[in-house]
Amino acid sequence: SSPGGVLVQNQSTVAVALSRKNTVAVVDLNRWAVVREVPVGVAPYGMVSYGHLVCVSHWGGRHPKPGDKTGRTAGSPMIIDPVTSTAASGSVSVIDTFSGKTLGTVDVGLHPCALAMDESQKLLYVANANSDTISVIDFDKRKVVKTIPVRPLKDLPFGCIPNALSLTADGKRLYVANGTNNAVAVVDTAEGRVVGFLPVGWFPSGLALDESRGWLHVANLKGVGSLHPITGRHVGHSDDSLGSVSIITDLSKAALEAGGKTVAETNRHTRLQEHLAGPDPNAKPVPVPHRHGEPSVFEHVIYVIKENRTYDQILGDLPQGNGDPSLCIFGRDITPNHHALVEEFVLLDNFYCSGVRSADGHNWTDEGIVTDYVEKVLGLFVRSHGDDPLSFAPSGFIWDNALANGKTFRCYGEHVEPHLDPMGTFKEVYDDFIKGTGKYKIWGDSDIPAIAANLCPTYPGFAPLISDVYRAAEFIKELKAFETKGTYPNLAVVFLPNDHTVGTIPGFPTPAAALADNDLALGRLVEAVSHSKFWPKTCILVVEDDPFSGWDHVDGHRTVAMAISPYTKRNVVVSTRYTQPGMVKTIELMLGIPAMHQMDLFAHPMRECFTTKPDYTPYKCRDNNVALDKLTASLDRLEGQARADALASMQLDMDEEDKADETTLNRIVWRTMKGDAPYPGRKR
Repeated sequence: SSPGGVLVQNQSTVAVALSRKNTVAVVDLNRWAVVREVPVGVAPYGMVSYGHLVCVSHWGGRHPKPGDKTGRTAGSPMIIDPVTSTAASGSVSVIDTFSGKTLGTVDVGLHPCALAMDESQKLLYVANANSDTISVIDFDKRKVVKTIPVRPLKDLPFGCIPNALSLTADGKRLYVANGTNNAVAVVDTAEGRVVGFLPVGWFPSGLALDESRGWLHVANLKGVGSLHPITGRHVGHSDDSLGSVSIITDLSKAALEAGGKTVAETNRHTRLQEHLAGPDPNAKPVPVPHRHGEPSVFEHVIYVIKENRTYDQILGDLPQGNGDPSLCIFGRDITPNHHALVEEFVLLDNFYCSGVRSADGHNWTDEGIVTDYVEKVLGLFVRSHGDDPLSFAPSGFIWDNALANGKTFRCYGEHVEPHLDPMGTFKEVYDDFIKGTGKYKIWGDSDIPAIAANLCPTYPGFAPLISDVYRAAEFIKELKAFETKGTYPNLAVVFLPNDHTVGTIPGFPTPAAALADNDLALGRLVEAVSHSKFWPKTCILVVEDDPFSGWDHVDGHRTVAMAISPYTKRNVVVSTRYTQPGMVKTIELMLGIPAMHQMDLFAHPMRECFTTKPDYTPYKCRDNNVALDKLTASLDRLEGQARADALASMQLDMDEEDKADETTLNRIVWRTMKGDAPYPGRKR
């Protein structure tokens, strides 16, 4: 049922929003039982009472009607945008929990979540996280009478994500948690506008006002980042995060003015006009233009997204970078192409994932931002993520941006459902690919219109039964066809997922073999592109979608990233701090398309990786040192810890990226590669 919002109606009755069931459950505390369920909209979330009535917000809006474009969220049909597949409806219902009746529904902004009721004025305030607004509903008229924007500056694009509310007793001031701005907006309700901001922690998501003291308490969902919950120390795992509560004791006008300056500076809003400035008509083509819309030397960007590794896990053995060799488990012998690529081009030793697992990682790589839904249900898997429209930002994906601005796009596996017929073992499918016998049919499809219309049909999404070298071969096959045709897409998004590994499930590649497979696929892809006619005007950007709680001596979010092109600097270490939204912005600048939202608008592009003098020397792929079909032995051939790890691996859910318990998987991988060496983390 995925219970969400909880509302205590009286001493004996509690209402609970059951997100997946699209109902509100009424719990009788005297009997400790659910006495009824009231049907409401899609994905109910927030609740507030008004007398004996209850107002309920619906993340997914009203239920679809005939003619509406629909997608599915946790199995429920919902209204979506026909182009971007994002949620296209938001609504609030008024229900009587005693009779079980719905008394009315009001359409509001997108992703309505938190609610606040001013009973004296009969006004209901609704936080619309995906619209950056507050809807004000006249309760008696059941209609929106005012919409209050909460962006710090009117020229800012989407990206504040208001998701929590607190109203003063007199109804004169409304506090709004702007998750992405790491700030609380303060609204004068009479004037219907924001009068100031207060800086808080990472993604504020809950507010509680103590009016007797004049204090505001703010629950910051991510708090201060990757610190151990007990010690508060950096431990090098992205799944160790320390949430926080900000206790704000000064809510005066002076505090709002000072807070507003801090919020503007830390969010880079003071540089808004610089970032919004139009292209210079006299700008000359460069690798990464200064402004969106200016010319680049590149006409094609190949965006390679991989799965789940930190910097130290793969590149920690490189002495020229900031690595820890003791934490490196997939070093040069296993990943010769990763090492050669960062040595021949640029080694990025200060690049960070913005998320922690695939549930948010692919949103960061594909959109450069995540929604309140993703932040709040991250990794629970009780609802759904990945291709769930509630996971998508209203600003769309990087490929939506490209297509909307006249660019062409091709998808290789990203947000693609894999299919294999007939089913077989990894060895059978791999041998069939190597021998070319054609026994197995492999294909992919997608519910996202832009991908469905532009995908390579023989390139599957996440499927551990299928090798990455097969994926690379399908990519190269199309590359050659494009060469014959004489044109190539402006944006190609390529998914190479097998560095995820499946632990030590018998019959599947060992962790070392899985990484070798991923490494060889990447090497072959780069070699093919660098020998093609498109190489002079092509940039290949490579990143992991997330670090999946791997270990790193700097920070658990630090990851492997690459910039490969004729204009990339050669044999250089670049230690500038970069993040995934910065890579998204780099793609936008190269393709001459605009920013989508606040995160990519203000992100730092990867200019330091490039030079204006090209070197067209192609890349030569390195051979693998580990057999790609080196499989974990069957259970009857294993004993001791190896057998225990194989049994534990078999219990992990590998049907979807990062659905497996990360601690279990990472400990198995560590023991497989490092033996009895102490597992890193808590002691660091």
